[in-house]
Amino acid sequence: MQLLMKNYIEVFGFPIYFYALTMVGGMLAGSFIAWLLMKRRGINADILLDMMVVIFPLAIIGARVYYVIFEWENYNSFLEMINIRKGGLAIYGGVIGGALGVLIICLWKKVSFLKLGDVLVPALILGQAIGRWGNFFNQEAHGELVTNPKYFGLPFSVEIDGAYYQATFFYESMWCLLGFALLFVFAWRYRGKADGLVTMAYFVWYGLERLVVEGMRTDSLYIGNTGIRVSQLLSGMLVIGGVVGALLILYFRKKKGQPTKEILPEKQSDEGGDEIPPSDMQE
Repeated sequence: MQLLMKNYIEVFGFPIYFYALTMVGGMLAGSFIAWLLMKRRGINADILLDMMVVIFPLAIIGARVYYVIFEWENYNSFLEMINIRKGGLAIYGGVIGGALGVLIICLWKKVSFLKLGDVLVPALILGQAIGRWGNFFNQEAHGELVTNPKYFGLPFSVEIDGAYYQATFFYESMWCLLGFALLFVFAWRYRGKADGLVTMAYFVWYGLERLVVEGMRTDSLYIGNTGIRVSQLLSGMLVIGGVVGALLILYFRKKKGQPTKEILPEKQSDEGGDEIPPSDMQE
């Protein structure tokens, strides 16, 4: 499958890049999923608009700052650094910036960070699955050259300027899409008092994928001249943090006398509606 020659469309003479459209599409789809889960889990969905106003700008700023930090030598002015229309956004930077926005919302609205995180990570990973297609249009985030004709075209490779390269953007998109399905079902059906387990599951799921796929890419960001890929290092930390975090959540739950086996699908009320535990309702 050959990539498109143009990565934008013109509206009244103004170019609108497909990369930006995939980012916006991912944000909108993620927002809808977050709204569904917030209603499901008894969290006041009215704060969603506040979250969009705070989290999205911080995510974009974080994604750009993260990229510029590790590509510092390629910029000659501040204007070049902030010109995101020429590309240069890192997902991990966006996640860090977005997490800061979530923390601000939690402090402002007095909502548990882990409780809110559990409804946001399914939305986040869906946004990542959609957003990765921006790399398709920009002809970037691919892997090594593929020479065996058996592996020409998706799902194995993409054609760029007459050559085929590993479709690492596609691998990650599909992994994130599968992760979304699993995390969404987990967040929807299991509303136990162990807040944070869905968030920890995201850390492990995405971290494992990025550890592998990042090693295939040819455009990774490195820590100086060490040869260490930044995203692989962060992914390893994410996996370890997710496993340790999940164990701590379950440990403190058990210590408080709340058996782990209570993390089960919610019971149905006599009227057929769902019973929402009082502890899951926003203060």
